[in-house]
Amino acid sequence: MVDSNDSSGNPGPDVAQNQGPWYRGVTRYQWLILVIACAGWLFDVYEGQIFNITRNDMLLEILNGDEAAVKTWGDNFLAIFLAGGTIGGLFFGSLADRIGRRPVMITTILMYSLFSGLTYFANDIYVIGVLRFLVALGIGGEWAVAASLVAEVFPKRARAHAAGIFHASSILGTWLAALSGILVGTNWRYAYLLGVLPALLIVWVRASVKEPERWQATRSSAINRKSGSFRDLLLNPKWNGLAIRGMLLAAVGLGTFWSVTVAGQDLVRELLLSLGATPEQAGSKSKFAYGILQAGGGGLGLLSFGPLCARFGRKPTFIGFHALALMIVPVVCFLPQTYTQMLYILPVFGFLTLGMHSGYAIYFPELFPTHIRATGASFCFNGGRLMAVPVLLFSGWLKGREDVALPYAVTGMSSLFVLGIFIMLTLPETKQRDLIDDA
Repeated sequence: MVDSNDSSGNPGPDVAQNQGPWYRGVTRYQWLILVIACAGWLFDVYEGQIFNITRNDMLLEILNGDEAAVKTWGDNFLAIFLAGGTIGGLFFGSLADRIGRRPVMITTILMYSLFSGLTYFANDIYVIGVLRFLVALGIGGEWAVAASLVAEVFPKRARAHAAGIFHASSILGTWLAALSGILVGTNWRYAYLLGVLPALLIVWVRASVKEPERWQATRSSAINRKSGSFRDLLLNPKWNGLAIRGMLLAAVGLGTFWSVTVAGQDLVRELLLSLGATPEQAGSKSKFAYGILQAGGGGLGLLSFGPLCARFGRKPTFIGFHALALMIVPVVCFLPQTYTQMLYILPVFGFLTLGMHSGYAIYFPELFPTHIRATGASFCFNGGRLMAVPVLLFSGWLKGREDVALPYAVTGMSSLFVLGIFIMLTLPETKQRDLIDDA
């Protein structure tokens, strides 16, 4: 069927064969949807990364300086966050297929904004755990809705680029979290208060976003009874294999993010301490190296993934990034001998280990029909979060062992990239394929 859109984001003249840059023919409304989706995802990532950056200061204060408990609770909270993202993503993804993209986007943004702001007032370790879980519920749901909305509004020739830009906006959230962490120092509460700001997006979303015609057509058809159905997703042989393999693919990326990519900050800190830096100096410099330089390289990787998918296809791009990520990890773990050398190599490390994450926003919505698109994309991405929890817990246990040095632990965890290659070999190529509108 025709896969292009008019100024309202609805099907119009076919522009798939237009010559010239991918953005030729993209309408003002389509750009507006992309900006709104990026803004929501930017703050999604901020809410997740701000804990990673401030958790030592937060937990040392809450736990009265018990450093042993800080590490244990830090890993537990990351696991809680991943579990909350999974539950929220599955629930709100299904709800978006049932009642529409706009109301669910509004609800999820409000959730993560409100509960992030309330963290400012928390003084109990269990209260913080509950708030992190509730923040994660909103974050998990917002991604699935925004990814589906971008895929449905943009024409086929621009879909991979737009979805790649959407997911790449996460780097702005990482930078914002890093800068906030540096500016507030040990006054971590103010960084969470900033998390209230995305609530202002709700007014913009309510005024600007229209339900895509694809979803409206499904809503008015007989297939509506199966909208958002996990039964149709998981018991229908047309979709269940795709859903399971997509979830495994995301689990590799999310598991390696928390066990490998995030470890860049700890690798820098350990190097600086071994070179004689004070803990304060090592902490500040490692935040900059991880949150600015490594994140900058990761952002370029995220931005590059869409154009590479459009040129070479989804499968070759995914496989290439997994293979190169497998190669760069031992290099960053063992090669740098100075802080300057680490600063040179961290952007490449970020580019290769993080860039593949843009592919989830591009690829997952293309695998499923409109009536379960948000449900399927959410199941893949957020189900991957849940499967990453044991990876995270195992990683924390491995890195905590006195007989295993951090570089060896991180390199060992990078072997998961091999699994990602094998999974991708079994999945279909969706380049130049129209979105699926019937089941």
